Amino acid sequence: MSEQTPIEKDQNVPVETPKAVPAQQGKAANPNNEKKNTNTSKMGRNKKKGIIETEPVVGTRDFFPQDMRLRNWLFGHFREVARSFAFQEYDAPVLEFAELYQRKSGEEITQQMYHFTDKDDYHLSLRPEMTPSLARMVLKMGRRMLMPIRWFSIPQCWRHEDIKRGRKREHYQWNMDIWGVSSITAEIELLAAMVALFKRVGLTSKDVGIKVNSRQVLHDVLKPLGITDENFAPVCVIVDKLEKLPMEEVNKQFQSLNLSDKIIDAITKTLSVKSLADLKDLLPGAPVIEQMQQLWTLAAAYEIEDWLVFDASVVRGLAYYTGIVFEAFDRGGTMRAIAGGGRYDRLLSIYGSKQDIAACGFGFGDCVIVEFLKDKGLLPNFDVPEIDDIVIPFSEELRPAACQVAAKLRSQGRRVDIQLMNKKKLTDTYTYADRVGAQRAVLVAPDEWSRGLVRVKLLREGAKEKGAKTEKDNEAEAAKEGASDNQVDILFADL
Repeated sequence: MSEQTPIEKDQNVPVETPKAVPAQQGKAANPNNEKKNTNTSKMGRNKKKGIIETEPVVGTRDFFPQDMRLRNWLFGHFREVARSFAFQEYDAPVLEFAELYQRKSGEEITQQMYHFTDKDDYHLSLRPEMTPSLARMVLKMGRRMLMPIRWFSIPQCWRHEDIKRGRKREHYQWNMDIWGVSSITAEIELLAAMVALFKRVGLTSKDVGIKVNSRQVLHDVLKPLGITDENFAPVCVIVDKLEKLPMEEVNKQFQSLNLSDKIIDAITKTLSVKSLADLKDLLPGAPVIEQMQQLWTLAAAYEIEDWLVFDASVVRGLAYYTGIVFEAFDRGGTMRAIAGGGRYDRLLSIYGSKQDIAACGFGFGDCVIVEFLKDKGLLPNFDVPEIDDIVIPFSEELRPAACQVAAKLRSQGRRVDIQLMNKKKLTDTYTYADRVGAQRAVLVAPDEWSRGLVRVKLLREGAKEKGAKTEKDNEAEAAKEGASDNQVDILFADL
């Protein structure tokens, strides 16, 4: 495959400016006089006082240290699962040419883009999803790409959509994709990875299910009724809106595609199928039946079949899906979809390639899973920083010695703070060390340091004096010299 060429400056990219998308920085297009969101009621008052707005832009988030600890914890689980399945991490620019997301199937995502024309007259967009960037990278590599590939990423994505619990206008999304495999073995690998993540964070199949379907089911029903491949993708986009829009509006959108009542009835009947047995009755002998049975057989081998539910109403809202689709959901029914994905074998031809490559993948956002884990009481406490030691110089004269101690501990991979301003009372220092969550306080005091010792005080139950003397006689001697109240004097050389 040849390398993809960039958009020329004078190229007219026919992406309609969405009604709700900001046209300029800080301003939002509002042709229908819709009610605008405001960051806070203080915005006007602050502006009059000459104070900058302290709240982030509507739908976005600040990440304070405790928020970053949560984010890193979640991303750590994403990366560990991906690593255990031998996926390789990649990334791409958050800014892409707008034409990368240009599709004509009525998808919400194309109406939610943050896009603009830059000073060089390029039509650009903040990425609303990662898969098109991955497709661009595959096109760029061409025949140099060794297939199959198993890649993952955790990009930040931007969409100007309604803000609800678990939905913002920016979010991070764990993406896992397999390219170059046309069999169901790729889908089951992705489903197994998704379940592995749920298990790692403490969820069970009683908490979460994964609805599985194939677009081929609806395609096989509608093709004899005259629905062409060209019209099928827009039908799926509308079907995906069934739980989001009133039925009246959905029917209007069906009618806009000139669908007859007979076709609409066939769609409704198909979406009501909730088991493989009923699917066999609907499409006896169809190849999709065998495909689904193979998927469930492999799911049993992976011991994840209790997580899976067949549901013909799941089609996913992106037009490029071509086969198996799946969606993780809250069995309690309180949260929106947790994650979703599917097969997209014909994505490259959308971008002008003469050769398509079989591919499938999923996206797993950070917002919904965090809210869900909060509800389940499964999030750790991230309020306190993770600090192993805080080094305390008794006086400024001993600061160089304290720096030596801190450097030695850090060289061992420990997370070490050092008191930058001396407290008047030692008890105040210990109180501060306890408040920031340090495991140990390491005091560099004149008498002890003159003998080559530091005093280590344990501040947390279960904390260990890492590096304490290994010889029993020396350890006993150190204990005699200063052990009391969970503290012990240790030779600097043995830290």
